[in-house]
Amino acid sequence: MKVSKVAYKPVGLALGAVSGMIAGMAFKQAWKAIEGEGDAPSATDEDRSWPEILIAAGLQGAIFAVVKAAVDRSGAAATRRVTGTWPG
Repeated sequence: MKVSKVAYKPVGLALGAVSGMIAGMAFKQAWKAIEGEGDAPSATDEDRSWPEILIAAGLQGAIFAVVKAAVDRSGAAATRRVTGTWPG
């Protein structure tokens, strides 16, 4: 295993936590803009319809994936700038 990959592990874990927080905030804002409500439906919310729950889940998944990819890619690029090697 490459040294840069091992050294990047703690950085990657920290970036994962940060990306989760950013994605959570982005999803809350997106849902509020779409529905005008503060809380997105949960899968067990009896008062919400199937389409509403599935749309919320799909939107949340898409936002989390995009934010995670952007943060991971930025972290890898920063690691290359600092160490001169790509961590992957």
